[in-house]
Amino acid sequence: MTQQEVLERRIALEDVDPLALFGANDCHLRLIEQRLGGTVIVRGNTLILRGDPGEVRALETLFQELLYLLKRNERLLPEDVAMVLDLVALENTPVREEAAEEDLIFVGRQGPIRARTPHQLEYWRKVQAHDVVFAIGPAGTGKTYLAVAMALAALRRNEVSRLILSRPAVEAGESLGFLPGDLQEKVDPYLRPLTDALLEMLGAEKLRGLMERRIIEVIPLAYMRGRTLNNAFLILDEAQNATIGQMKMFLTRLGRNTKAVITGDVTQIDLSNPSESGLVDVQGVLQGIPGIAFVYFDRTDVLRHRLVADIIAAYERGQRRRGTAPGASASTEEGW
Repeated sequence: MTQQEVLERRIALEDVDPLALFGANDCHLRLIEQRLGGTVIVRGNTLILRGDPGEVRALETLFQELLYLLKRNERLLPEDVAMVLDLVALENTPVREEAAEEDLIFVGRQGPIRARTPHQLEYWRKVQAHDVVFAIGPAGTGKTYLAVAMALAALRRNEVSRLILSRPAVEAGESLGFLPGDLQEKVDPYLRPLTDALLEMLGAEKLRGLMERRIIEVIPLAYMRGRTLNNAFLILDEAQNATIGQMKMFLTRLGRNTKAVITGDVTQIDLSNPSESGLVDVQGVLQGIPGIAFVYFDRTDVLRHRLVADIIAAYERGQRRRGTAPGASASTEEGW
């Protein structure tokens, strides 16, 4: 590396405990330099970052996040450092030219939609290769958004003739008749996340036309009973709130030339009896069946506000301290 390629940034450390930031015997610091490269120097209350532009940019982002966590929590755990390192390393990984087309899922109204993490790319590949794919993981990992993009891509390529997007309306106990308004007004609050994704990718006018022609349907899970769906792409969102019976009902709707993507988060079960979750049950029942695949996301895939990954990590630590597993009964742990 020539002298001209070396960049330097300085970060003032105000009211920061160096031991908390760098770890005992600088263990955090050694891990950071090993993972991200560059050089980190501490002089008094100033942090000096040196390296090529990419290394310095990554180090600067990393320490901003670590300082934020340290001030917020008054300490840094090894898993906090590892989580931020994973996120920063992923964000600064250059896109390989040969993967530029491989990770392209759909070009929507606002531009291309791509797989941005290794698990998202695995998700995309498995949906291409399997008829039924379960995507399980925390909020903000792109499970639903990418499922909608993949469904629209299949429709655009004429691989299917219609899309069916569904969610269990668990807050209404799937009994929507007592609610005011017509069917659309009844179910809108429960299906809004799905229609929001469609609106963003298609625009209001195009989406309205496709729904009027019933090429796209967005319906509560209860309204799928008794149907056989051929030549379709099915999405079941928030599947952790489908009961075992409802999950079986949904999966047996598959007809000829039909794909299904089922998304959910087993730590956010809203059923009165979490052990009845079809998404929990199905992981034991359907593992190993040809044509069915599972993809598991974690907090390193979170692409929302930076606090989402922080919140997920905090809840995971709380669960470990209490000795409860994700998706535990509401009687022993308040779900989220």
